[in-house]
Amino acid sequence: MGSTSTQERGIRIAIDRGGTFTDCVGTLNGEDVVIKLLSEDPANYEDAPLEGIRRIMSHFLDRDIPRGEPLDTSKIDSIRMGTTVATNALLERKGERIAVVVTKGFKDCLAIGNQSRPKIFDLAIRKPDVLYEEVIEIDERVTLEDYAEDPQRYLTKADAKAGGEGSAKADVVMGLSGEAVRVLRRPEDEGIRLQLKAIHDKGIRSVAVCLMHGYTFPDHEALIGRIAKEVGFQHISLSHELMPMIKLVSRATSVCADAYLTPAIKKYISGFQKGFEGGLGTRSVLDEQGSKGARCEFMQSDGGLVDVEKFTGLKAILSGPAGGVVGYAITSYDDETKVPVIGFDMGGTSTDVSRYGEGRYEHVFETTTAGVTIQSPQLDINTVAAGGGSRLFFKNGLFVVGPESAGAHPGPACYRKGGPATVTDANLFLGRLLPEFFPKIFGKNEDEGLDVEASKKVIQELTDQVNKETGKNMTLDEVAYGFLTIANEAMTRPIRSITEAKGHDSSKHRLATFGGAGGQHAVAIAEALGIKQILVHRYSSVLSAYGMALADVVDERQEPESKVWQAEGEAVNELKSKMDKLKDKSRQALEDQGFTDEDIVFEEYLNMRYRGTESALMIIKPTGDNNTKEWDFGEAFVQHHRYEFGFTLDERDIIVDDVRVRGIGKSFRYQDETVDKQLKSVKRHSAEGKSAHGQSQVYFEGGRLDTPIYKLKDLSIGDEIKGPAMLADGTQTIVVTPKTKALILKTHVIIDLQQEGKDDSQKDSDMSKREVDPILLSIFGHRFMAIAEQMGRALQKTSVSTNVKERLDFSCAIFDAGGGLVANAPHLPVHLGSMSTCVRTQAKIWEGKLKKGDVIISNHPSYGGTHLPDITLLMPAFNEKGDKILFYAASRAHHADIGGITAGSMPPHSRELFQEGAAIKSEKIVSEGKFNEKRITELLYNEPAQYPGCSGTRCLADNINDLRAQVSANQKGISLIEGLIDEYGEDTVQFYMVNIQKNAEKCVRELLKKVSKKFEGKDLSAVDFMDDGSPIRLRVTIDAEKGEAIFDFDGTGPEVYGNVNAPEAVTYSAIIYCLRCLISEDIPLNQGCLRPINVKIPPKSLLSPSTGAAVVGGNVLTSQRVTDVIFKAFQACAASQGDCNNLTFGFGGNVTGEKEVKGFGYYETIAGGSGAGPDWEGTSGVHTHMTNTRITDSEVFERRYPVLLREFSLRKGSGGKGQHNGGDGVVRDIEFRIPVQVSILSERRVYRPYGLAGGEDAQCGLNIWVRRVAKSDPEKDLAAAQGHATSDSADVEYEERYINMGAKNSAPFKAGDRIIINTPGGGGWGKVGEKKVQRDMKDHTDSWKRGSHANREETALQA
Repeated sequence: MGSTSTQERGIRIAIDRGGTFTDCVGTLNGEDVVIKLLSEDPANYEDAPLEGIRRIMSHFLDRDIPRGEPLDTSKIDSIRMGTTVATNALLERKGERIAVVVTKGFKDCLAIGNQSRPKIFDLAIRKPDVLYEEVIEIDERVTLEDYAEDPQRYLTKADAKAGGEGSAKADVVMGLSGEAVRVLRRPEDEGIRLQLKAIHDKGIRSVAVCLMHGYTFPDHEALIGRIAKEVGFQHISLSHELMPMIKLVSRATSVCADAYLTPAIKKYISGFQKGFEGGLGTRSVLDEQGSKGARCEFMQSDGGLVDVEKFTGLKAILSGPAGGVVGYAITSYDDETKVPVIGFDMGGTSTDVSRYGEGRYEHVFETTTAGVTIQSPQLDINTVAAGGGSRLFFKNGLFVVGPESAGAHPGPACYRKGGPATVTDANLFLGRLLPEFFPKIFGKNEDEGLDVEASKKVIQELTDQVNKETGKNMTLDEVAYGFLTIANEAMTRPIRSITEAKGHDSSKHRLATFGGAGGQHAVAIAEALGIKQILVHRYSSVLSAYGMALADVVDERQEPESKVWQAEGEAVNELKSKMDKLKDKSRQALEDQGFTDEDIVFEEYLNMRYRGTESALMIIKPTGDNNTKEWDFGEAFVQHHRYEFGFTLDERDIIVDDVRVRGIGKSFRYQDETVDKQLKSVKRHSAEGKSAHGQSQVYFEGGRLDTPIYKLKDLSIGDEIKGPAMLADGTQTIVVTPKTKALILKTHVIIDLQQEGKDDSQKDSDMSKREVDPILLSIFGHRFMAIAEQMGRALQKTSVSTNVKERLDFSCAIFDAGGGLVANAPHLPVHLGSMSTCVRTQAKIWEGKLKKGDVIISNHPSYGGTHLPDITLLMPAFNEKGDKILFYAASRAHHADIGGITAGSMPPHSRELFQEGAAIKSEKIVSEGKFNEKRITELLYNEPAQYPGCSGTRCLADNINDLRAQVSANQKGISLIEGLIDEYGEDTVQFYMVNIQKNAEKCVRELLKKVSKKFEGKDLSAVDFMDDGSPIRLRVTIDAEKGEAIFDFDGTGPEVYGNVNAPEAVTYSAIIYCLRCLISEDIPLNQGCLRPINVKIPPKSLLSPSTGAAVVGGNVLTSQRVTDVIFKAFQACAASQGDCNNLTFGFGGNVTGEKEVKGFGYYETIAGGSGAGPDWEGTSGVHTHMTNTRITDSEVFERRYPVLLREFSLRKGSGGKGQHNGGDGVVRDIEFRIPVQVSILSERRVYRPYGLAGGEDAQCGLNIWVRRVAKSDPEKDLAAAQGHATSDSADVEYEERYINMGAKNSAPFKAGDRIIINTPGGGGWGKVGEKKVQRDMKDHTDSWKRGSHANREETALQA
């Protein structure tokens, strides 16, 4: 290793302290010893890692070291450790008491977050708790002087530099990112001191500081840090030091996590160090005081080790799992063959998935763990569905696995604690787990093995339930195997998505499996992913600890940037200079830890994106290979963008957002030969002659087979074992299925999968005699949904606009030949049922006229559209002959501009449809694969501009790019449907498509029967009003015997000469959304949900408008009121804000008769309060019901647009009071820095969101225009009226006027004008003072490590 290292000076120890077990690997003179012990065993030892080290040292020193005796560090070369201390403190919310310091106006920025709700069908919205106890708002403010969307691309120059001497007095300074920063208000030292002292007096000793634009202008944060130190705070986290990246919310949550967790980690380390005689860490090694010190390093979330003294909370969250990734990366990847590897770490409660390829780790910079978004380099580890402890259920005719887990206590049924049926029980019952190889740690005295009978009992109960509810006669084996099949399906879905989201093909990978349960599922997972080879390392059950032993010490450095990339010239020289400075700092830090120059290597990165997009890619420095010159980051970015997203934007500038250096101190080298080298040289021989350890009856598809059991230690290198077989040792069981074979290498067990011929037994059998197989029904439920999800991933990946790529304002779905919905993966509930109306209409119009590769476009409300910005593209899937349509794939996306009278195409005052932009009834835009760009340009750009006062689209290039993305999403859906038909046969797929709809229908019928019973057979009725007084009236009549209902909207107001008319499709969406919320269980969302419902909409009402009626508000406002009325009728919950608060602003366009002006348009929807319910409080600052789009981060908002966000906070007291209070709305105060047209389209400004069951109504919203107007002077006014000259305009005095804009308005704002949007709260439930009734709000997925997949998918459909 470094200069401090001596050859085999002592024992090398690597430890992974997990949630259940602590794994330890000790090495001395080439000998390894592996120890596995319980992480918590207070009766025997206080600290598991110390106990593990004691046992390892006892082994190597050949003497029993008594517990409590300080361990001699002179015998230890190094200790490397991964720990769950930080993760557990985060999960259990047991970190340090902290305060957070923010800019004035942003005290609630973390409570609001990105305003989306995690689960769109959960009426009791659960947002993660914030980590801080107190908030301090500092009266300071800076903003960026220029804005990215400026058509003129003007750049301000500044001499003074942030952090430099001149910065304290200059109004405009150059930020660290190279952007000009305007200082609007400097903080006062004394005020800060008083505020901090008040918090310190409350006993808080840890503080987190995150100010607006602190990533580029750190001066004010540094000042607060200095004062906090003087006041006496023991831990101070400053955001610009931790992670100088743009995005206020992510940086603020990260700095809070650091302040919250680091003290807990320091406390743990301090206790750990007391167990040693001599010091730990670099300083102790360099000092060599007393007994020689030992190196001690902790694993960070980025896969690099750091000295014990530099280990912090922010970098510790994925400490344990990171070791596993390092372990399989180093042991499974070959730099010569370059076959990428998917890591599959299946544990007790969940399964972690990651990928290693191209010879380097995949990092992400924003992930969510335990509900906290962290902005810091982390390995891209994603947690997916099931683990060994995931519970098994039979619900609504479907096999369901997880997400609930049995945990460690009571654990699976076989743990002898009365636990429920789990995946582990199914494996044990089927013979896929061998009790004799499992530790005997169960029972009263913790000396018994797994209880097979207990597993059999719970599987029997499930089998009885399945047979009773389906009328089948399934065996226990079939049911247990069915659950394993569904568990594998649940895991495969996200694995495929994670790899494909980055542009990788999962079938071109190897699968490296580790963790306790991985060996039992690896073959099935590999088969489903098309993977042909599985690698199981000899230390697979302790691979995280083994990975620590192989890892390198890492020092990460990063600085923000904003330059436009140029291959040559001043810009690139400045970037090289910045990179060199970061390398110097990193080199110094590693040399301080004892590394010499020859031990240190660097990875150099630029974080780059196209102008106008937010999808930055971290590009490693080109080395001169792959047709890319050294340091030609621009070409490397273009290649990577094409690979990951499928397109490039050659006409746009490439922006550099960050400069990053990863300094690596190379430590221990991995000595073993790679898998590929071993495979080349190994001499294979059959193991059939070897005597097996035993024989067992193991269930494989089709029945139980006599299966030999081999002990791994009895097998030799080169032994080939044909399946079926079981390979086992004390820590793992590997299932080798029939038609696969295992090969023993020195370091791994290799399992090769043979390519099987297709099983035609399911294909095209006599449909009239076919019965529904509940296992296949469950599989098809997953498969149909997976197709819709993968379409969504393809659309998000290949789209360009912020609206689709970042705000996720789109939906994808597949439909039957008649246009009935089969599966929908919505990000937005308003798209749920409405697309079906569109597909049905288009299917009739184009009957018999479509060919393979054709794509139809439509957005017209009379043809199944909702409002014009939502453009739908649909594509048919044909049978093999090409003469019959079997399915349709469709995608709907909200385009940020499609023309009309205002920028953003959401005009508040539209009276006719043409004022809202391009209206397309039915056009073919792709003919047999050829995209008709000319016709699209006519439809979106030329035709809308022919109407008076209207412009065509203001962002045609984005429209075309997003439409191409929708086409590719539909093509993805078609190819996946064809793959499904190829696998199962056309008739089988059609059969289960019909039955999955019947399954949803059955669930809705059961719900209606329950509701009828609750209301004693009476009709349900409700009415609510739009702000113009239009009533929406509903009567629900339920036939309890059939489980059917009539939703009759008779009495609803007439069509409006305005834009709150809602096409019929919107009402269907609202109904399907409400029914899914009321069922409150994961059911397939398809046309079956609406079959028991007869919807009666009065013709000529605002819910059934005429062809030319304006409808833009119907989709975003009236849809919310329809939802309110349905929930009111069902007495489900108080009203939520009932509004989307649609704000648009911008300038420019191509209005007929006027000169075209280049400009921009911006659109956002703003959160409010959610309604309270019988056993939950309302949630504040969140999107509700029919929408769930994210808000643009405050710093990104100011970087992209000429605005100053004065305030974004919760509107205290706006929620209705009650037994359970409604959630509060928000205050959003925006100042415009240039003249723009501003439009607001909102509701609930007159009628308040209702309370229920005695709860009070919430406050209405209010839209205020803060306008700078000339002060009136009666004398001067009179003189002017009489024609007398008045004084110079410079003498005119101005005053601020607060003007109520009403609910729907548009106005030309001048520079300095502001709009303050106060959004409505949610209604209260129950009478004030009544005792609260709280439901268990535990979210079973809270503990999951959510990597890039979840971060992109955060608002995706989650049941």
